[in-house]
Amino acid sequence: MDSDGTRDARGTHADPVPRPARPPEMPAMPPRPPAAPPVPPLPDGSAFLTWLRTPRPEAAPGVWRFGHRPRPDEEPERVPGRQLVSGAVIAFLVGWLIWSLLWNGYLGGWWLLPLYAMIPDSWAEPHSFAAVVVVYAYYVIVGLIILVGVGRLGRWSEVWRRYGPPAWRRSARPANPRPPAPEEDPAEWPALRAAGAADAAARLATEARQGLMRDVDHARITRAWQGVRNGRHSLATFTSAVLREGSAACPHPSGARDLPGRQARHDLLTGQVRLGTTADDPRNPYAYRGTGLALGPELLGTSLLAVGPAGSGKTGTLVRPLAESLCLHALAGRAAVVVVGAAGAGLGPADAYDVVVRIGDPESLYDLDLYGGTTDPDEAAAILAEALVGDLADPHPGSDSRRSTTVLAQLLGPYRAVHGRFPSVPELRALLDGAPGPLAGLRAGLTDSGQDLLLRELDARERQMGHPGDVGGVLADRIALLDRPAFAGFFDTSGQSRPFSLKALDHPVRVRIDLPARGHADASRMLARLVLAQFTASVSVREDRSLFACLILDDATGVVTPEGVRGIQRLRSAHAGAVLTLRTLDDVPRPLRGPLLGATGCRVALSGLTPWDGQDFAEVWGKEWTEARDVTDRQIIAETPAGKAVHALRRVITGKAPTARAVTVRQVERERWSASELAHAVPPGHAVLSLTDVKGEHAPPLLVDLRG
Repeated sequence: MDSDGTRDARGTHADPVPRPARPPEMPAMPPRPPAAPPVPPLPDGSAFLTWLRTPRPEAAPGVWRFGHRPRPDEEPERVPGRQLVSGAVIAFLVGWLIWSLLWNGYLGGWWLLPLYAMIPDSWAEPHSFAAVVVVYAYYVIVGLIILVGVGRLGRWSEVWRRYGPPAWRRSARPANPRPPAPEEDPAEWPALRAAGAADAAARLATEARQGLMRDVDHARITRAWQGVRNGRHSLATFTSAVLREGSAACPHPSGARDLPGRQARHDLLTGQVRLGTTADDPRNPYAYRGTGLALGPELLGTSLLAVGPAGSGKTGTLVRPLAESLCLHALAGRAAVVVVGAAGAGLGPADAYDVVVRIGDPESLYDLDLYGGTTDPDEAAAILAEALVGDLADPHPGSDSRRSTTVLAQLLGPYRAVHGRFPSVPELRALLDGAPGPLAGLRAGLTDSGQDLLLRELDARERQMGHPGDVGGVLADRIALLDRPAFAGFFDTSGQSRPFSLKALDHPVRVRIDLPARGHADASRMLARLVLAQFTASVSVREDRSLFACLILDDATGVVTPEGVRGIQRLRSAHAGAVLTLRTLDDVPRPLRGPLLGATGCRVALSGLTPWDGQDFAEVWGKEWTEARDVTDRQIIAETPAGKAVHALRRVITGKAPTARAVTVRQVERERWSASELAHAVPPGHAVLSLTDVKGEHAPPLLVDLRG
């Protein structure tokens, strides 16, 4: 960290970083906008301090840990309240009846024999004080024995715990809880005090009490402090920045300290965003029932796939909260996020992002780099081939698009050698069409510069143009989708525009890319494949992988290709993840459905799923051993006249013949969620999802209310 509070490129990315020199047409990151207005203080710091001091116990993956109360793994046997109270009253009446019968002598005097055996004959005189005390003490002992017996029989202890003062104390919460000790209070920054930065800790604690600190400030400064502990910058520089700027120290490159507005509940201390509440359903494990369901980078690092029809809540209940959470993480210097969706899809306001690329909109301030910011022709050819014809490749997992990559490399390499840049969309289309003018110009340039190897590549391309199986025509037809008047000002490579490159993902940047889905559906799907290919290629070569990178594709129709699935599989090791949504798995080729579900650790099936889509989820979730009960009712045949009369009377009263019930319990292996249940038993606004974190811990399929 420099003396003015900034830091070098090896730091925690919680503050501005100097950027390496790049070609003018491909800036690594957009220029810093004007400083954001200061965050208004809270009336007092109680809300922030309460949030910071609330316990967050360890929990299973996906559990909302803020104020969570752990539950046992198995459901305890709980008696219904009506049955419990009625049983307690009946037990009391039975005990009262027994005592009355004993006291009035209806059961004989046998229960007094121990008393007579213990009392001396001299105590049996009338009005003897000792005799009266002993006799009544004996009565009390017998009464207590009866009381304990009927109390255990009537579960009085359970009634006391459920409806007595213990339940009142649990429901009553103290208005002003006692603050923890200073050495245990997170608001006092004990880690900074222990490291010798007591002045910085005191400044931060004071601003927290005054309401000048937010959760984003706490997360951002904590991230910067991790850089101090890792030795990336000095303690003195960090301390001076905190003493000078307080909770505004180590700012995000945009200068923003919060989002314009929040729609979801976030807990930046654990990095979670709450999506809903796990339903109190017998199909959910007892430990999860009624708990909050939340996602964080540790779960998104295994990627997420959500499938549900239009209107099931994919964008509003999944994509929007996740994008909002990752934008907050980016402001805290923890993450870089790229959100891709159709224009007007409701992915958050433009003020919540650093870069908004509106493809096809003339008022867009930023352009999209068609080649991903790379200068290597082979890498650029591989990325562009995946975008253009990745969906036309053999859908089996082992296939690829190497022929298309070779064709593009045979043109991109010579063009860059001659012009010092890659071709624009119209120029690339002319080269793929085999126009004689552009090819002759390339040949003349290569001949003049003595590029014999590249000249041989160009010769090979010209020879292949005449073959019937040449893929150059297919590539030209696909690139023609981008050579439209609506995209005339985009994908420029001459340096006249401001193209955004996904190479900027080594910074905590927030990016939103709006695709022109209306009127240009094929071009939008092609651009979505381009962004996915550039993302998987960029995150794998980052220098600092402590920054979590995530790509959110609001509609991944036509994006899933064999190379795309392989790229998603590699994201986990690169500390990155992808969020994909689909209306139906029919949008994915059949050979790729299994690999796609296997490559994503988090799978979401929303309400309204079709049975054939549910079958794919049922297969990937597998089966489990469960206890099955078979109940058999057998009619009782009376043998005696009295029994027949009793049975006839019972039949008249109940309307049913007397039966005996036989219960058979056995262990069977059944699907966790069947295709029929996923298609018909998931209520509106709900979803069934399974989670796996980067450590390998997983949660079984859970029925979740996304509206709770």
